[in-house]
Amino acid sequence: MLAGTTRQRTGGPGPPGREGSVTARRTGADRPEVRLRTRVVHGHRRAFRMAGRGSAVLLIHGIGDSSSTWAPVIPGLARHHRVIAPDLLGHGASDRPRADYSVGAYANGMRDLLSVLGIERATLVGHSLGGAVAMQFAYQFPERCERLVLVGTGGVGREVTPLLRAASLPGAELVLAALRLPTARLQMRLLTKALQLLDTGLGVDAADLLRVVDALPDAAARSAFIRTLRTVVDYRGQVGTLLDRCYLTQGMPTMLVWGERDQVIPSVHAGIAHVSMPGSRLELFEDAGHFPFHTDPQRFIRTVRDFIDTTEPAGYAPEEWRSMLRGRRPDPRALKLAGTLARSA
Repeated sequence: MLAGTTRQRTGGPGPPGREGSVTARRTGADRPEVRLRTRVVHGHRRAFRMAGRGSAVLLIHGIGDSSSTWAPVIPGLARHHRVIAPDLLGHGASDRPRADYSVGAYANGMRDLLSVLGIERATLVGHSLGGAVAMQFAYQFPERCERLVLVGTGGVGREVTPLLRAASLPGAELVLAALRLPTARLQMRLLTKALQLLDTGLGVDAADLLRVVDALPDAAARSAFIRTLRTVVDYRGQVGTLLDRCYLTQGMPTMLVWGERDQVIPSVHAGIAHVSMPGSRLELFEDAGHFPFHTDPQRFIRTVRDFIDTTEPAGYAPEEWRSMLRGRRPDPRALKLAGTLARSA
C-alpha cells in the first residue's frame, strides 16, 4: 500500500545467501526442485520452501496450513521467479513458541525472514489469513512490497464459516484433540465424502479443511492454531477490517483471486475489496472454493505470471504516502456494504 510506481523492472538472479540463494535444481523438463529449509530468527526456527531465481515472490499460507499448500504452484512460478514460501510461526515445521500470533506480528516475521535471506522487495501472494498478513505487510513496510495478490483473503468483512467461529470458543482445544481420535477421524472422512457427493459448497473445500485438522498433530500445534485464530475471529465472525486503509493501495498493483464457491470466506468479499482498492484486478475461479490454486493450479500460475508481467513494481514515495494519509478517506460505498453484511452475519 503505497503511492507512485517505478518504471524499473526487477529481474535477474537474487542476491546470494549463506545457504545458496538459488535453491532449485533442475530435475528434467526444466522443473525446479523445491526444498524445505530452516533459519533461526529471534531464537525461533523458521521453516520455508525456496526455489527459482529472478524477482522475488513471497507465498503466505492461511491459518492452520503450511507452505506445503503451495506445492501445486511453486514449480511453475519458480521457472520465472525466486519463490519463497514460509511456514508461519506456529505452523508447519516452524517452531511453536508461546508468542505473539497477531497479523502484525506475522507481517514483522515475514519482513525479518526476507531480510535474513537478503531479499529487499517482493511480490506478496497471501491466502486467507495470509492475505491479511500480506496487506498488513504492505501497510507496515510499503517500501518492501512490489505487488499484492490476495487469494480468498481475510480482513475484509465479518462473514466467515461457522466452523472457524466455533473453533474460537472456549474449549475448542479439547474438540480439536478429540478430532484426532480414530472414530472421529473416520466420521469426518465419511462426512467429507458425503459433502463432495452432494456437490455442496462446503464439499468443495472439505478435503482441504480436513487436511488442516490433520496438520495439528499435538497440543503445541493446536494451541498455536487457537491463539492465531482468536486474534482474527470470535463467535461473531472476523474481528476488525483493513478496509479503512485500502485507499493506500493507490499505486500498488493489486489483484484479488477468489473461488466463486468459497464457503470459508464468501466471494462477496471479493467485490467489497475490489471497490475499496483503487485500480485492483479481480479474478474469479468459477468452480473453486477457498483454495483456487488447488482447484486449477495451472490457471492460477498463468494468472499470477500475467499479473506480474503486465504491471510495474510499486515505488515508495514518502511525501505521497504522507499526503494520502492526510487527505484521503476510505471508500464509503465499501464501508457501507461491509457494515450491511456484518449486521446480517
